[in-house]
Amino acid sequence: MVRRARRINRELAELYPYAHPELDFTNPFELLVATVLSAQTTDLRVNQTTPHLFAVCPTPEDMAAMPPEKLEELIRPTGFFRAKTRSLLGLSAALRDRFGGEVPGRLEDLVTLPGVGRKTANVVLGNAFGVPGITVDTHFGRLARRFGWTTAEDAEKVEADVAEIFPKSEWTMLSHRVVFHGRRVCHSRKPACGACAIAPLCPSYGEGETDPDKARKLLKYELGGQPGQRLKPPADYPGQPAPPMAPPVAAS
Repeated sequence: MVRRARRINRELAELYPYAHPELDFTNPFELLVATVLSAQTTDLRVNQTTPHLFAVCPTPEDMAAMPPEKLEELIRPTGFFRAKTRSLLGLSAALRDRFGGEVPGRLEDLVTLPGVGRKTANVVLGNAFGVPGITVDTHFGRLARRFGWTTAEDAEKVEADVAEIFPKSEWTMLSHRVVFHGRRVCHSRKPACGACAIAPLCPSYGEGETDPDKARKLLKYELGGQPGQRLKPPADYPGQPAPPMAPPVAAS
């Protein structure tokens, strides 16, 4: 299993040499906020929402001083905006009061912030600080089970099981590759098995569409000829940038 798992990782690395975090950010605070906002919504919707948010409150101090109703309006498109507002105001105040306005670079500190769990902490550590971490979101957990790396449903148990298989140096990029594959090919309801480059290695081959032509029609984002999720993707991303949020239609 370990040999097959590591080969899957190598194959995914060849398939997605451009794998990256799909949230737009320029600093650790922006990534932290974007990751909190990404709960129960798409990275695309977050990326369409954060440009205006960060223009209005670019620092923890600015965000902590924001009236709750104003912040709610700024993040409303991401859904669950009242709960997310409470988290953002709480974590911004904590950063201001306990960490000198800086995002800490240790997991044990990050998880003390309101609205920040291990998944969010690992995203920030891996992508803003270069500290290896395994990010277990719904895509990662689903594929880890399909690949036979774990049978666990609990995110922390999945993280622990996968950590035993791969060297620490691979954890962050492994997370990106697996999530990329889950979003583009190995979907929840209808995996595109017939268009999957790692089908020969997958113990769950056949759960989805095996006809190559039908499977290719299921591919998403750059593999399906569609825009990605970032408005400002990395230079080596082979797909199209996502469009900004459309302005509201005026009532007639």
